[in-house]
Amino acid sequence: MAHLQKIELSWRSEFGTINTWKIPLRITSFANGRTRFKKSGQVHCCTTSSASSANQRLDLKLHANGLYENQTSLSGYLVSDSNWGVRRMIEVEEEMRQVAKVQAEAFHEPVFLFDDLFFDFFKAEVYSGLLHSLRNSPPDRYACLVAEPNTDTFDSQREVVGVVDVTVSREDSVLRHLPGAEEYLYVSGIAVLKKFRRQKVATTLLKACSALSAIWGFKYLVLRAYEDDYGARGLYSSAGYRVVSADPPWITSWVGRRRRVLMVKQCHT
Repeated sequence: MAHLQKIELSWRSEFGTINTWKIPLRITSFANGRTRFKKSGQVHCCTTSSASSANQRLDLKLHANGLYENQTSLSGYLVSDSNWGVRRMIEVEEEMRQVAKVQAEAFHEPVFLFDDLFFDFFKAEVYSGLLHSLRNSPPDRYACLVAEPNTDTFDSQREVVGVVDVTVSREDSVLRHLPGAEEYLYVSGIAVLKKFRRQKVATTLLKACSALSAIWGFKYLVLRAYEDDYGARGLYSSAGYRVVSADPPWITSWVGRRRRVLMVKQCHT
């Protein structure tokens, strides 16, 4: 016998928001006493800090720092290259969830049991983190950039195929490698949907980061990559980044974490 049941899980995320997931399950009971649980439908997430505003388009009024005035002008790209255009994310729930999906697909580590369920949890946590960044960062200190197919007309249904986060930072351990700088732009969360990889999407995203750096007036772009991820390091090197330091060796030998390298690009503002 099978029946549908919806369960709710709630917890406070690392960003201080309370997330509630409503999970539809199909529960099947067998004659031998065994019970099978299967997710049936979509996991719905509600974040307390965003319930009233996530469905609304936020007013974007700054112009000189890479923001756009309204939805019509959001079709303007920071970079348009190799069939892809990169712009700032439109702060509406539909596009924000597309962004969360792209990053979740890129960074989710599969598990043996209930992988679909854990993927939905991870995607909801990514969405929560995106909301936190938007709510707690001035619009000229944080930007989520999205890549989409480059066409001449604005289409609100156009698919987001790649994402990158750019944040103004001032970590002392990084600044020692940046002569004369008090702050820099930190590039993170770069992700491309699997079916669009190796099609210059990531390259175009990195070019857009450089364009935003020029608009905001920053001299340095900084990112981190795993030391043994030669594909990613090759991509960043081709975009003008160079390795300036690495995690200490004990990160791998004692902690068991993959060692990362710090890569820097100097821009001409």
